[in-house]
Amino acid sequence: MKIGELARQTGLSVDTLRFYERIGLIQRPARDGGGRRDYDPAVLDWIAFLARLAATGMRQADRVRYAALRRQGDTTLAARRAMIEAHRTAIAARVAELNAALALMDDKIETYRRMEAEHDRPTS
Repeated sequence: MKIGELARQTGLSVDTLRFYERIGLIQRPARDGGGRRDYDPAVLDWIAFLARLAATGMRQADRVRYAALRRQGDTTLAARRAMIEAHRTAIAARVAELNAALALMDDKIETYRRMEAEHDRPTS
């Protein structure tokens, strides 16, 4: 798959894909007879996984480190698992913080509803 098609399918720009290659997030693809990048379709799943890691707040440097470990093969399985476990712990902490903030917003909304109802009540 050529870089333009990969860009269309992933929603990333051609420049972003080239940057990802440069920093090691995605492997440099083979080249066709004309010297154009020719990506293996499996890169789509990898890019989707990288996007999920980014969406969960994993820093780019950590994603690059994870990608480097992945390229090294099965000897890095424990290191990769440890990275994902640590990141999961951080996500769980953020989810707990967000749930607490959500509960606070719910309480505040209910307080305003009660205050509005009291304010709108006719006085006799």
